[in-house]
Amino acid sequence: MDEMEEELKCPVCGSFFREPIILPCTHNICLACARNILVQTPDAESPQSSRASGSGVSDYDYLDLDKMSLYSEADSGYGSYGGFVSAPTTPCQKSPNGVRVFPPSVPQPPPQQQQQQQQQHLLLHPGSLPPIPRNSCITCPQCHRSLILDERGLRGFAKNRVLEGVVDRYQQSKAAALKCQLCEKSPKEATVMCEQCDVFYCDPCRLRCHPPRGPLAKHRLVPPAQGRISRRASPRKTSTCTEHELENLSMYCVQCKMPVCYQCLEEGKHGTHEVKALGAMWKLHKGQLSQALTGLSDRATEAKEFLVQLRNMVQHIQPLPVVLQENGVEFEACLVAQCDALIDALNRRKAQLLSRVNKEHEHKLKVVRDQISHCTVKLRQTTGLMEYCLEVIKENDPSGFLQISDALIRRVHMTEGQWGKGTLTPRMTSDFDLTLDSGPLLQTIHQLDFVQMKVPAAPMLQLEECCTQNNSATLSWKQPPLSTIAVDGYILELDDGNMGLFREVYVGTETICTVDGLHFNSMYKSRVKAFNASGVGQYSKTLIMQTSEIAWFTFDPASAHPDIILSNDNLTVSCNSYDDRVVMGNSAFSRGVHYWEMTVDRYDNHPDPAFGIARADVLKDVMLGKDDKAWAMYVDNNRSWFMHNNSHTNRTDGGIGKGATIGILLDFTRRILIFLINDEQQGPVAFEALEGVYYPAISLNRNVQITLHTGLPIPDFYTTGEADPTGSEC
Repeated sequence: MDEMEEELKCPVCGSFFREPIILPCTHNICLACARNILVQTPDAESPQSSRASGSGVSDYDYLDLDKMSLYSEADSGYGSYGGFVSAPTTPCQKSPNGVRVFPPSVPQPPPQQQQQQQQQHLLLHPGSLPPIPRNSCITCPQCHRSLILDERGLRGFAKNRVLEGVVDRYQQSKAAALKCQLCEKSPKEATVMCEQCDVFYCDPCRLRCHPPRGPLAKHRLVPPAQGRISRRASPRKTSTCTEHELENLSMYCVQCKMPVCYQCLEEGKHGTHEVKALGAMWKLHKGQLSQALTGLSDRATEAKEFLVQLRNMVQHIQPLPVVLQENGVEFEACLVAQCDALIDALNRRKAQLLSRVNKEHEHKLKVVRDQISHCTVKLRQTTGLMEYCLEVIKENDPSGFLQISDALIRRVHMTEGQWGKGTLTPRMTSDFDLTLDSGPLLQTIHQLDFVQMKVPAAPMLQLEECCTQNNSATLSWKQPPLSTIAVDGYILELDDGNMGLFREVYVGTETICTVDGLHFNSMYKSRVKAFNASGVGQYSKTLIMQTSEIAWFTFDPASAHPDIILSNDNLTVSCNSYDDRVVMGNSAFSRGVHYWEMTVDRYDNHPDPAFGIARADVLKDVMLGKDDKAWAMYVDNNRSWFMHNNSHTNRTDGGIGKGATIGILLDFTRRILIFLINDEQQGPVAFEALEGVYYPAISLNRNVQITLHTGLPIPDFYTTGEADPTGSEC
């Protein structure tokens, strides 16, 4: 539990919390410390008017505006809090534990005099706080938000009884002897405890602060051990509302995230807010805090393992002679032999190179040690927060717990977030990848330097970024973590999609590449390797990627004739010329079985559009099939013909009109092309012995408008073997 101690100390006095109160920013502070850092503003002037007029603000304040933030409810992100408003900033000092503290702007009496005044007030008014000057403000010593106190003064802040209980248990577990709570410097051992005042006294403080006369004569003084037992056994006081001191806290306002009483709901600002039962919210927030601690505990475990890894790296890095022995005696022998064989100039250069190695060695040690120190501090803070939260969960006071649960849950999530990506990754490796090149001539001795000794490691394919789309494959890779070897470029290889030999498809410095023009419905193997001046490294693991079984494509505006008009995301095509013009699809086929359809949106004056496939270099200003680069069926309103290289064959009755559907089936397995009109095969198999790369294509004039439909399954008549291989020829 030692790591938890910092969570239990006041940011002002640096000691364990005594009567802690919760500020609106959810930070805690001792009640006495809160009184000590109060700042009194001029009467009848607000902080804003004082600042505007220039009164009440020292020159120091204006000079330090760029160093200290001025906070208010409006800019702090917190909602209204019972009449608190922003206050002017004042010069700050450091508390015993290093946190900035804003001291009073009005002269304060010496600490001893302050304590005597407080004791006198307690004697005259037991159980009450000394009066607070008007227009007092307080600045949080941790986040530096400043707040004006209303007429309730410090009573407007809720007491953190849960934190107070955790402090008591911690102190009882750490020290068997109870200490006096009123000693100014080093506390003496307590001799008695007053059950009514709930304070431990040593003999001098008891005589000075608790005389056996007047109202205090009826107080019961007991031994410290008995007092500790009675304090732990006594039931906790029922929490009362800060707005209505006679009412107990019984509900929880979900919107304001604070316990409230029934009078707050009937008369106060919480009347229209959503409220829930105090006990139910207590259990809910305990569960949320426990769940948040689970994730933080995992980060703490990872941090401990990471520290072991870093300390092992230190053992490998230091001392330098051990590195030379462990990483290879040949390195030192070769270095000394080469340097001794050269002239005096080489000896001077040798000293310079060894100095560089030492600097690299010291740099590695410093980086790893700094990371160890940083991680150790973060782990200690995390462990302390975890232990504090576990102690808070043990509390049985629902309202007290709910006063601080939201802030604790946020702190746990924020602390877990600080153990983010890269925090538990070594910033330095223990390897010395250096060697000497003794090839240069004597006159170039002053350019002698270390060169890279190793070829690059095998890259790692990033599977989450690798994907296929249609007949394209995108591959992404990276160098292994902690690899410091220079890389000049990468070589990406794919096979032929049929378990054949690999071939290079990309050479360059990029770590992502998209390969187009692959076969549909094929399995491709891919791998990548890196290279530098020392050579080519090992291949990565082989990745197998499946291209799409069904082709999705559109018309290609880049290769279309200028008279072609495309719309509907390049799925609908028309023409502004009376002559036939050709447009092709943006995907090429060379393997598999593919089927697509085209519907006739407009058909005027009985034109004869042509549908089919074509090579990339087909003529674009004549009917499809006029040259030897296209295989097509052209059709009018009564009949159709197949055409290739300006040869007409297989005239078949049956034409098209508006709303007709033309289907094209390309089968590379049987190497044939079949046409359909309105789901019926049109004529026999149109073309056979097809081989190579083909694009879907169509030719039309201004009397026709066609819409393309892709990604369609193979028609049933073809899969059941009912395709008609016969037909008539004109």
